Amino acid sequence: MKLHLHWSLMAFLFLKANAQQQWQPAPLNIPTKWTASVTPENALPEYPRPQLVRSQWQNLNGLWLYTVTPKEADLPSLYDSTILVPFAIESALSGVKKALLPEQRLWYKRSFSTGKAGKDKRVILHFGAVDWQTTVYVNKKNVGSHTGGFDSFDLDITSALQPGENELVVSVWDPTDTGPNMHGKQTLRPRWIRYTAVSGIWQTVWLETLPATAISNLELTPDIDKGNLAINATINGNVDGYTLNAISGSNKASGKPGEAFLLPVPGARLWSPDDPYLYDLSVQLLYKGKVIDTVHSYFGMRKIEIKKDQSGISRIFLNNKFTYNTGVLDQGYWPDGLYTAPTDEALRFDVAAIKSMGFNTIRKHIKIEPDRWYYHCDKLGMLVWQDMPSWRQARPLPDEAKQNFKAETKIHLEQLYNHPSIISWVLFNENWGSFDQVKLTKWMKEQDPSRLINGHSGPFTEQTWENGDITDIHLYPFPAMPPYEDGKAMVCGEFGGVFVPIDGHEWIPGKGWGHETPPGATFLERYRQMVAHLQLYKNEGLSGSIFTEPFDVEIEENGLITYDREVFKVPADSIRMINAALK
Repeated sequence: MKLHLHWSLMAFLFLKANAQQQWQPAPLNIPTKWTASVTPENALPEYPRPQLVRSQWQNLNGLWLYTVTPKEADLPSLYDSTILVPFAIESALSGVKKALLPEQRLWYKRSFSTGKAGKDKRVILHFGAVDWQTTVYVNKKNVGSHTGGFDSFDLDITSALQPGENELVVSVWDPTDTGPNMHGKQTLRPRWIRYTAVSGIWQTVWLETLPATAISNLELTPDIDKGNLAINATINGNVDGYTLNAISGSNKASGKPGEAFLLPVPGARLWSPDDPYLYDLSVQLLYKGKVIDTVHSYFGMRKIEIKKDQSGISRIFLNNKFTYNTGVLDQGYWPDGLYTAPTDEALRFDVAAIKSMGFNTIRKHIKIEPDRWYYHCDKLGMLVWQDMPSWRQARPLPDEAKQNFKAETKIHLEQLYNHPSIISWVLFNENWGSFDQVKLTKWMKEQDPSRLINGHSGPFTEQTWENGDITDIHLYPFPAMPPYEDGKAMVCGEFGGVFVPIDGHEWIPGKGWGHETPPGATFLERYRQMVAHLQLYKNEGLSGSIFTEPFDVEIEENGLITYDREVFKVPADSIRMINAALK
């Protein structure tokens, strides 16, 4: 066994060294300006989890070996090709750009080394996201599995490690839009508003060495009226004898693991799109007065709620002030990386470009992003309405799909809880995969009472918005007003869809589409007309509106900016001046 593993690792190192000299993205029609800067040595090198940071970590992004087998195959012995992690196999940046079929299984393999953990240390393997069903092996030992395509997970691999080099194998099965999995707008047959599938690893893979007892999660809840931050730290292992210290500037507090305690934040500087101020936070875990573990985080002091304005109309209030949500519908796709931005600079560009056009809100559509995208929203000051990834198939939903949806939704609410930018959860979109809407809306509000719940965005059939905070309608191309219900804010969850193709910047030249081609008007004039409608609706009680969309997506050419992020179809300054009327 040791001899076989030795030669396997030697083969990996030989292939990796050779491939690094030859690697290049697979051909694509429209690269982004960041495509050429991606290399096996610099694939997303940034720390992937900004709200739970430790100084010691090891990034495993880069070239891995891979192979594709029939779904039922056992661990393969031959890996003869390379793939750039963390880009999905269907993407150009993976270097592969091939579809993974439901009857196939994708296997990844690489070697790594880590210092000896010791009896009081643990080595944790982290995955930002893998789509969809994952099994992980270290030195041929099964160290754990995970189901879900959008959430992060980690595995304690300490017991499987050996001195020196170790072998890591990851097995993935992804049925895309043929199984019981939440797949959003992915499809094996891209067309219309459905896009190229994303399979396998699509976010950063990394290692941490931790104390035997360590902080595994922070739950941070600001209260701007009382001037404090509630901190609840989850600790893995036995918590007897352990205490916590929280430090933010000159403000300090102490508590116990698993119990919320309050950090005073007197005279708080409030987080908002106009002033996205973030407080640094350090949390220490102590045992008998000795610091065992330290994590670094941040928080924003902000409050979101539905309140009545001076006219008695229920509106969205941010920090006790009515704030109109001027937003866009962002799909989170890239021509080179699909679900994965080519670089962190590119990821930040999207948020910054949207803000430069005078928008203060992004509705993240049917996709969960990497943590760093929300970090950029927190830092730059962007409100986020976060959709839950759904099942896009025709009804009725199988019970397994319903169970998967609820289980994954619960994880999304927990993993994204601390981001001040996220102000609303969107449960279902246009009846896609919807079930038990009234019951689940209530459940979602119980899971997170600190945010607004939109139980159903844009119903095209008779629905209720019971148990939620929002009434929502979709209409193309011009916006509309939903029904008013006391205690609920009114929003137009989608409108727009103006088709403006740009030669030389199309996914498939001549095959693009949009909801409308503006008759006898420029894109800018058409947008101005739409905002004029919104001004009237705002005066009548509308609290927010979402324009489709900031960027073209594959053959859907409704964007204010081309899919490759190269061309602003309308000057950003002009859009910003028009949007200023909604402030």
